[in-house]
Amino acid sequence: MASRQVAFEVTADQAEHLDTVLEAAGAEAITWAEAAGSAAVLEPPPGETRLWDWLRVEALFPGDSDIDAVHAAVVEALGGEPSGWGTAEIADQAWERAWLEHFQPQCFGGTLWVVPGGMQPPEPEAINIRLDPGLAFGTGTHPSTALCLEALAAEPPVDETVIDYGCGSGLLAIAALRLGARRVVAVDNDPQALIATRDNARRNGVEDRLEVQEPAANLPVADRVLANILAGILQSLAPRLIAALAVDGRLTLAGLLATQAEAVRAAYQPACRFGPVARADEWVRLDGRRLAV
Repeated sequence: MASRQVAFEVTADQAEHLDTVLEAAGAEAITWAEAAGSAAVLEPPPGETRLWDWLRVEALFPGDSDIDAVHAAVVEALGGEPSGWGTAEIADQAWERAWLEHFQPQCFGGTLWVVPGGMQPPEPEAINIRLDPGLAFGTGTHPSTALCLEALAAEPPVDETVIDYGCGSGLLAIAALRLGARRVVAVDNDPQALIATRDNARRNGVEDRLEVQEPAANLPVADRVLANILAGILQSLAPRLIAALAVDGRLTLAGLLATQAEAVRAAYQPACRFGPVARADEWVRLDGRRLAV
């Protein structure tokens, strides 16, 4: 059966409790993103975690859902008509066919391969990660993800504790484990991402060394922290990620454009020392180490 998607935009102040409202209305998946033209809120007031002034929410419902009732629930929660309200019918499994059209086996660092489920690995003796991203982002095709995979392949986290913050499909977490990490903690605020991460870890035989958790949970002290998110979120997370990084531990930050690199770097200094910026198209990766301060 086809699914129904609703999408609309709200101010950051209106976003609170909308997850609960949409879930109560029957949403199976909810994603948040920066609305077009939104200005970042990089230093929210104490007690708040706002990152943008306008947010776009997309929620997926079963095909037989009463979308009029969903609309009514959102209107009641917001106290008025949501901005940019729209609906769409999503063909069953259309997402799977779409990503398979563009997702072919890829090699990173000469030794690490990401292979879609059902395809034969080009090098069976290499480190091959079998991946089905499900409804979560992360196939290695995006330049920022590729930059992170290349960093892992270049300096494998052998016998290390690693945090993958914003894990998406779990690709980076699984890559770290396949490259020798002792333990990986994968963090995401999207329940679909946590489900996809668990499933992909099981598919690759590394679920026994993987822990998945929501952002509110306590983080361990890690030898390496990976965060492939967005520049504004990376800045706001700086105190939390620095605190989770052991002295001389390695920090890998991606998901940012070249024009955003300096602001993100500044958020982690002087606690971290950074090397040269790695680039892929307009995207960059920052590599740092935690200093004893």
